[in-house]
Amino acid sequence: MPEAVILLIDDEEKLRKLLARILELEGYRVIQAPNFSRGIQELEAHPEVMLVLTDVKLPDGNGMNVLEKVKARRPDCEVIVMTAYGTIQDGVKAMKLGAFDYITKGDQDEQILLTVEKAVEKARLRHQVTELEGRMQAKCSFDNIIGSSPAIRQAISLAQKVAATDTVVLLEGETGTGKELFAQAIHQASTRSRKPFVAVNCSAFPRDLLESEMFGYRKGAYTGAVCDKKGLFEEAHGGTLFLDEIGEMNHDLQAKMLRVLETQSFTRLGDTKPIQVNVRIIAATNRNLAKEAKSDHFRPDLYYRLSVFNIQIPPLRERNADIEPLALFFFHYYSRKINKRLEGMEGDFLQKLLSYEWKGNIRELKNVMERAVILADSSRLSVDLLPAEIRGTICPEPSETSLEAIEKAHIQRMMVLAQGNKPEAARLLHIGLATLYRKLKEYGLE
Repeated sequence: MPEAVILLIDDEEKLRKLLARILELEGYRVIQAPNFSRGIQELEAHPEVMLVLTDVKLPDGNGMNVLEKVKARRPDCEVIVMTAYGTIQDGVKAMKLGAFDYITKGDQDEQILLTVEKAVEKARLRHQVTELEGRMQAKCSFDNIIGSSPAIRQAISLAQKVAATDTVVLLEGETGTGKELFAQAIHQASTRSRKPFVAVNCSAFPRDLLESEMFGYRKGAYTGAVCDKKGLFEEAHGGTLFLDEIGEMNHDLQAKMLRVLETQSFTRLGDTKPIQVNVRIIAATNRNLAKEAKSDHFRPDLYYRLSVFNIQIPPLRERNADIEPLALFFFHYYSRKINKRLEGMEGDFLQKLLSYEWKGNIRELKNVMERAVILADSSRLSVDLLPAEIRGTICPEPSETSLEAIEKAHIQRMMVLAQGNKPEAARLLHIGLATLYRKLKEYGLE
């Protein structure tokens, strides 16, 4: 918890020193200033100041001037205005300008200390929120996308250019390539970054449930609707709605989605009054939507509306130079997470990673590194910690080289890794359970 630092501005030296001593006895660090200009200098010199206590009447200004300057330069800092002769008019003005409180100098020490305590607590909470927001922005920024290969740098460059706009973005790429990370980075780099980022996996919900999740419903719209419920569009108002696996959305819902994109309005289930929203859409798919639209498996009009700005996220096999830095990142991440002191990876361990075709992309590499760190008994990761297909002791690769054959082989591997547990396999594949069942049926793997 950061130290509570208070800036005390008052030209009455004896009263200022007395109040400063009282505050210091309560554990606060107090910086003193005898006038307006010195007070602003001290504020600039001490960014750690959380609270400013200022007298209304100062030799070269007044407390209202201090309040305005503080709120203009340090909006995260709280201000308490003190006066020997308080008036309602001055108090109202101070509160309108953003003062935490307006107090009379004659108040008892206990009352002043209680007000100071509340102001410092509010400043601390604001500091914590700002810090958390900073961490979130760093976590979800483009800097957090690991890789220097031309393929990934091109995708990042396109995403950075479109981020500042409100344009609909369609992220296309295989499962496990990091499409949601791109969506979060686009949101954080946009003017909507302080508004919600709401993500939904379209394959994770049955048809009727997905519609109610997206648009919400009125009480009594159907059996079980015991109260009004906001949909994800309303939750994302002012921000970004990320529609993952949009290719799994049924045609009826696609039609409603098209209307929302065109009008920025929708109607809750069981309601007649349209709701206006301001939402940016980022969609993602591991399907070839252009091909799906041509075969009428996906509405062509919605596809054209979504594909205003397409970004292809490259598979890991097309960015071989990024395998080592990604592996090192996951190595350090899981070593810290499970509190294991490991020194690094053996050369042949890394060589196996570099020579393997990552059909499950970054997600598969992440799972492999987590497993290796968990199993490690020595200080360095060795080849024997790798799954058999990466070590080369078995060859699960299909004779076909089509994307369908690659996907089938990857699903088989994840089903083996999950020991036949379909929900767990769906989690490892990062797809909905309904999608997994459809894929198993499609490839004859049931």
